[in-house]
Amino acid sequence: MPRTRVKICCIASSEEADLAAAAGADMLGLVGPMPSGPGVVDLDTARSIMYTSPIWSPSILLTASETAEAVQRDAKAAGVGAVQVVRHISPSESKLLAASPLRYLQVIHVEDQSALDLIDHYAPYCDGFLLDSGRPSEDAFGGTGRAHDWAVSAEFRRRSPRPVFLAGGLTPDNVSEAIHRVRPFGVDVCSSLRPQKALDPHLLDAFMAAVAAASLSGGPDA
Repeated sequence: MPRTRVKICCIASSEEADLAAAAGADMLGLVGPMPSGPGVVDLDTARSIMYTSPIWSPSILLTASETAEAVQRDAKAAGVGAVQVVRHISPSESKLLAASPLRYLQVIHVEDQSALDLIDHYAPYCDGFLLDSGRPSEDAFGGTGRAHDWAVSAEFRRRSPRPVFLAGGLTPDNVSEAIHRVRPFGVDVCSSLRPQKALDPHLLDAFMAAVAAASLSGGPDA
């Protein structure tokens, strides 16, 4: 089974970035201004963290902006070359964003089977998908700590021509099962590693170990 990549999200300081990178994180998530959720930092702070982060764990900015122009403006302010768009933006804006130099990860909030209908909207334009458990109708775009239906996620991954990251309610205790069931390109975690609002090094190590063990053990196909 190929190695599962890990994105540690909600990085709130250079110290947390160093901690996550040292643990083996492939990517660091910096949460820009959001209507809700943990780990939000202003764009100046995101820029400061990005410039002091280890180069082997590149940073990606989460943005709630809804137009390609605004997303690019956020990315420039934060100094990043990659963005994670947390709203289901219009396909026309997705197309415009694809024409920019940015790497672009599109979040899909898996509320039901209708999430599968969004593959064709974004696959021609994004570099990858991230499946999360937000509820856009409630202005909730991540960090909910809730898992969604992994059967839908597994079907999404099977149909998607782009790499898929899995997020939403993942913990050191359930990430191995999630990997075996969904077979994502990567996993993303925030809330479960922050019981006291700061990145917990012991939980971080446990999560990384569980991901590594799942990749080594293989398991039944999704």
